[in-house]
Amino acid sequence: MAKKNLTPEDRDLFRLTIGKVQAVKSDKVLLTENRKPKPYPKQQPIDTEERLNDAAEFDVEKLGLEDSLSFTAPGLQHNVLKKLRKGQFEQEAEIDLHGLNSNAAKQQLLNFLHDSVARGYRCVHIVHGKGYRSEGNHPVLKNNLNLWLRQHRDVQAFCSASPKDGGTGAVLVLLRHNHSA
Repeated sequence: MAKKNLTPEDRDLFRLTIGKVQAVKSDKVLLTENRKPKPYPKQQPIDTEERLNDAAEFDVEKLGLEDSLSFTAPGLQHNVLKKLRKGQFEQEAEIDLHGLNSNAAKQQLLNFLHDSVARGYRCVHIVHGKGYRSEGNHPVLKNNLNLWLRQHRDVQAFCSASPKDGGTGAVLVLLRHNHSA
């Protein structure tokens, strides 16, 4: 690169712009004491089972393949269930449980409900299947889901979905507002 010759006017303008300067006496950099960041607390595993009430409180009839599910928590107005049936709540999340065994489905369901409440979701869609492969026309997941959702403290209401959303093989669930979100 060729050395650029500056005119006296450019040199004076540069000095005026830069202002007064001092020569650096030392080219050593002083290091400050290295402070480590504060550690984050270790995440405790979430006990999703604690959100379930005692099963003895609920007397639930066995459902057949085409039976509809319906539940409203005590103290909730019945028109809320009507609005849920009509699809007036936006479905904010969905999970498909059909094909899972009972234990796996319960874990997936509880984790899903916990995450949905934590995210502030109000209405979720759960596909459980109709249970055509179940013995004696008593679908296992559908009946278990009927009990589990009734037991769950964050579930305010649920009903079978509309035919386009799975009919009697799926439910729409209305969740409690999460006030800490």
